[in-house]
Amino acid sequence: QVQLGESGGDSVQAGGSLRLSCEATAYIYSYNCIGWFRQAPGKAREGVAVVFGGETTYYAESVKERFTLSQDDAKNTVYLQMNSLKPEDTGMYYCAADLLPLPRCALAVNATGDYFGNWGQGTQVTVSS
Repeated sequence: QVQLGESGGDSVQAGGSLRLSCEATAYIYSYNCIGWFRQAPGKAREGVAVVFGGETTYYAESVKERFTLSQDDAKNTVYLQMNSLKPEDTGMYYCAADLLPLPRCALAVNATGDYFGNWGQGTQVTVSS
């Protein structure tokens, strides 16, 4: 089983940028669906961006035009570039991976992603106003 590890979380002011990394212990594309999720205190976890088959990406409306998911196959790493950060982006960010059909992968955006079988430990993002 591939293990996932997130990094890059930090405290920033509104309008700032961060790049989160999700590094896998082996070939990350052993799984065809890789997603970034976040959970704010007192709120349910929500998917913010997913990639299917290493090519097709989906984003939550709340992060479109601000967040970009990308990957470095040589490093078995998936990134989440976050620009124009807002206080409401604050939360613990997790990456997750699994083998899923496209519709289920796409539906992870704005969903809790409970059906993903592989999760990292999370990295904290705090955005102050």
